[in-house]
Amino acid sequence: MTTEPVISLRGVRAELGSRPVLRGIDLTVRRGEVVALLGANGSGKSTAVRSVIGQVPVSAGEIELFGTPRHRFRDWARVGYVPQRTTASGGVPATVTEVVSSGRLSRTRFGLFRRADHEAVRHALDLVGMADRAKDSVDALSGGQHQRVLIARALAAVPELLIMDEPMAGVDLASQGILAETLKGQVAEGATVLLVLHELGPLEPLIDRAVVLRDGCVLHDGPPPKAVGQHALPGHDHVHPHAPAGTEPIRTGLLS
Repeated sequence: MTTEPVISLRGVRAELGSRPVLRGIDLTVRRGEVVALLGANGSGKSTAVRSVIGQVPVSAGEIELFGTPRHRFRDWARVGYVPQRTTASGGVPATVTEVVSSGRLSRTRFGLFRRADHEAVRHALDLVGMADRAKDSVDALSGGQHQRVLIARALAAVPELLIMDEPMAGVDLASQGILAETLKGQVAEGATVLLVLHELGPLEPLIDRAVVLRDGCVLHDGPPPKAVGQHALPGHDHVHPHAPAGTEPIRTGLLS
């Protein structure tokens, strides 16, 4: 693993309306790392990743992607993004292949698909175990299958950086296992990953570092909480919710 920063946040502040959500956070994700953002609801996890991809404006601080200031960064094909608890089609009727193909557009010329583009889409569907549902409407899928399609969409462009906002939320145990194996394969091939998680779950073996946020500030940046011990990490009780995995419904829209 090299020490080259892929994501760099320095003194980043952001507000939603008039409410401060990020209060000057510093975060570096280096090439090949798998970093988990943890914390209670409202701690700023999703706002942090959405600030990285430009969905949330920052009021102070600096963000860089691959060494380039975010406001000048244009090579978005290098970044795959899986949003939080959304539906794969966004409410528009579409097949599984159509949704996944939309993730490949950044690699095409003028939106025209070549053989390599079609192969990349098929490969992404294979990775998440959805090749047999390629022609189905996404409206016919379960919550876990929706999430697998969204991850395939992000993988279709073969990104160097994967940013995933609660990829296990509302996902059944079978899909959790498939997604964990898919991510393991991406990491083995050198992908850099930033994950928002409520709990580490089956992804725990992949996590290099955990960054715990509380009230928009970095509370902990280092080994995952279980490794450092609950008593060594204030607020660790907020990291693992009491609700069992897979009970949270799929909801439309991005949450802060």
